[in-house]
Amino acid sequence: MAGSVLVAIAASIGNLLQGWDNATIAGAVLYIKKEFNLESEPMIEGLIVATSLIGATIITTFSGAVSDSVGRRPMLIASSILYFISGLIMLWSPNVYILLLARLIDGFGIGLAVTLVPVYISETAPAEIRGLLNTLPQFSGSGGMFLSYCMVFGVSLMPRPEWRTMLGVLVIPSLLYFALTIFYLPESPRWLVSKGKMAEAKRVLQGLRGREDVSGEMALLVEGLEVGGYTEIEEYIIEPPDAFTEETEQDDTEKIKLYGPGAGLSWVARPVKGQSSLASAVSLVSRQGTVPLMDPIVPLFGSVHEKAPEILGSMRSTLFPNFGSMFSMAEQHPRPDNWDEESQREGEGEGEEVGYGSDNVGGESDDNLQSPLLSRQATSMEGKEISAAQGNSSLFQVGPNGEAVSGMGIGGGWQLAWKWSEADGEFKRIYLHQEGAGGAGSVRGSFVSVPGGEMPEESVGYIQAAALVSQPALFSKDLMGQNPVGPAMVHPAETAVKGPKWKDLLEPGVTRALIVGIGIQILQQFAGINGVLYYTPQILEQAGVDVLLSNIGMSSDSASILISALTTLLMLPSIGVAMRLMDFSGRRFLLLATIPILIASLIILVIVNLFDFGTVVHAILSTISVIVYFCVFVMGFGPIPNILCAEIFPTRVRGVCIAICALTFWVGDIIVTYTLPMMLNAIGLAGVFGIYAIVCVVAFAFVYLRVPETKGMPLEVISEFFAVGAKQA
Repeated sequence: MAGSVLVAIAASIGNLLQGWDNATIAGAVLYIKKEFNLESEPMIEGLIVATSLIGATIITTFSGAVSDSVGRRPMLIASSILYFISGLIMLWSPNVYILLLARLIDGFGIGLAVTLVPVYISETAPAEIRGLLNTLPQFSGSGGMFLSYCMVFGVSLMPRPEWRTMLGVLVIPSLLYFALTIFYLPESPRWLVSKGKMAEAKRVLQGLRGREDVSGEMALLVEGLEVGGYTEIEEYIIEPPDAFTEETEQDDTEKIKLYGPGAGLSWVARPVKGQSSLASAVSLVSRQGTVPLMDPIVPLFGSVHEKAPEILGSMRSTLFPNFGSMFSMAEQHPRPDNWDEESQREGEGEGEEVGYGSDNVGGESDDNLQSPLLSRQATSMEGKEISAAQGNSSLFQVGPNGEAVSGMGIGGGWQLAWKWSEADGEFKRIYLHQEGAGGAGSVRGSFVSVPGGEMPEESVGYIQAAALVSQPALFSKDLMGQNPVGPAMVHPAETAVKGPKWKDLLEPGVTRALIVGIGIQILQQFAGINGVLYYTPQILEQAGVDVLLSNIGMSSDSASILISALTTLLMLPSIGVAMRLMDFSGRRFLLLATIPILIASLIILVIVNLFDFGTVVHAILSTISVIVYFCVFVMGFGPIPNILCAEIFPTRVRGVCIAICALTFWVGDIIVTYTLPMMLNAIGLAGVFGIYAIVCVVAFAFVYLRVPETKGMPLEVISEFFAVGAKQA
C-alpha cells in the first residue's frame, strides 16, 4: 500500500498550505495594520483575514461540478498555481487593495484544496486504511500551522519584522506542491473509469496497489457508476460440495456451484431462509428502527460491523489470503504477463469464464473499444472445471442450470460477483460479505484450502455470507437483442457524461447522504472551535504565560505568536492517535466518544466564567479545558466530517455533493467568525460557551441517530447501503 500512502501524503500538502496561510496571516496582520494605519479601520483589518474565506466560498460553489467534468488532478494543479500566484502578489503588495486581491486568490486555492483533497484521497486509498490516509489533511493542516508560526516567530524577533516576507514564503511550499501534482500525482482511478478511460485507470491502480492483478477493484469501480437502482438483500450459506447431506439437500435450482481457479476446488452456495445480522437489520429498517427517530441506515451499516472483531481473526489467517475473501486466490495464481481481459473475449478454451475488461492491447485506445465490456468465452460449461492455466485469478462460480457467477475480493471482507442465468437471461451483480462461519469441526473457514490441498474430513465447515444483489451498473437490455454469448455489458465510455446528472441528487440514497454530510458540517462549525481559538490567547495570558515570556525579553507580539505555535503543537499527537484509531475503532465511535468530552470542557469554561474561583484556579481550569478541547476536537470532530463526506456519495455525483458540503462548511465558518464578537458583547464568554455546549449535545444526538459507521467498507458498497436503507425506509 506504499503507493497509496505516498500519493495521499503528497496530496495533503494542499492542506498544509492552508494551515500555513491561516497561521501566517494571523501573525502578519499584527504588522500589516501598523504599516497601513488600520487601527482605526477594523473593517479593513477584518477583510484582510476574511477575504480568503470569501474566495474559498466562491470557488467551492462550482469546484465539485468542474472536478466531476475535468477530473480531480487538474483541480489540484489549479490549486497549487493559485497558491503560488497569491504568494507572489502578497510578497509585492504595494497597498492594501492589492493585498486583498492576493488574499482572494489565495482563498481560491484553499477552497479547491479543502474540497477536493479528501475526495482524491478517498478515491485512491484502499478501504482498509482510507480513514488513516484521510486524516492526513488534518495532520498536514495543523503541521503547516505549526511550521508557519515558527517561521513568523523567527521573523518577529528581527529588528524590523517584514510582513511581506512572512506572506511571500508561501511561494516555496506551493512550488513543491505544484511539482508533485504535475509529476507525481495520478488522476483518480474512479474518475477515469467514470469517463471510460479503462486502460489508464488500470495502470493507475497497478501503481497505487503495487501489483499487476487489479481486476477485482477495476470491476468494483465500474459497478460504482450506478446511482440508484433497486437492490435486494439475500443470504447464502457456502459449503463444500460434500457437506450437503440428505437432510440438508435442496432442490438443485436453489444451488450455485462455486469453482475456484485451482483444479478440483469447488464449493456450493445455497440460499438461507432465516435471517442473518444484515437481514435482521433490514427487518429493523422496515419497522423504522427500535430507537425513536434513528435513521434506519444506521443499524443497517452497524449490522456489517457488529461481528467485525470475530471475523477479522479469520480474515487475517492463511485460509483467507485476500483479507477474508474466500474467493480470491490471486496470490496463489498470478496472471501471465500477456493476460488481457478484453483480448480474452474472442479467446480459445472450453472453460466458462467471466472477465472484466480493463485494458486494451496492440496500442488500442479506450475510444476504439466497441465490444461489450463483459462477455463469456465459451458455450458448454456444465461439469467443467476452471484450470489455473487460464490465468484468471478470479473465482468462477457455475450453477447447474447454466448459471454462472464470477467473483473477486474488493477489500474490507467484501466480494464482488456476477450471477448469470441461462434459463431466463437474468444478469445480477452481487456484493458478498462474510458474516460468520462454523461447522462440524468448529474451525472457521477450515474448508477453504489452498489449491491442490486436501481437506480433512473433521474440518468441514461453512461460511455465511450476506449479499446485496442488483443489476450491474453497465448492463443494457439493448445488448440482449444483439444475441451475445452470455452476459454482456457496455463499455463505460459509452455511458460517460461530461458532468454529473443533477437529477441523481434526488435519488433517496444520495439525499440521505447529503443530510448526513450537510448536518455534520454545520454542527462542526457551531461546536465552538473558532470561539475557543479566539479565546486561547486570553486564557494563556490569564495563566501567566505572557508574563513569563516578557520576563525573558520577548515582545508582546512575539509572545502571542509563540503561544499560538505551542497551542498548535499540542494538536499533532492527538491527530496521530486519531489516525491510528480511524480504521480500528471507526468514525462513528470516535465521534460518540469525543463529543461528550467537548461538552464537559465547554461546561467547565462556562462555570469558571460565571463564578469567581480566584485568579489561579480560574487560569488552571481554563487552560486545562482549552487544551483538552483542542486535543479531543482534532481527534474526532475536526477530521471526520470531511472523511465522511468523501465516502458516502456515488462516484458520478461525488464532486458535486462534497462541494455542497464544503460550501456549508465555509458559510458556517463565516457566520461563526463574524457573529462571535457580537455574541461576546451581548452574552459574554459564559453565554457563548454555553451555546457551543448545547450545539455539541445536538451534534451527539445527530451522530447517534443519523451517522452510520463506514470504516473498512469500499466506497461503492457504502453508496449501495445508503440506497438500500433509504428505499427500505
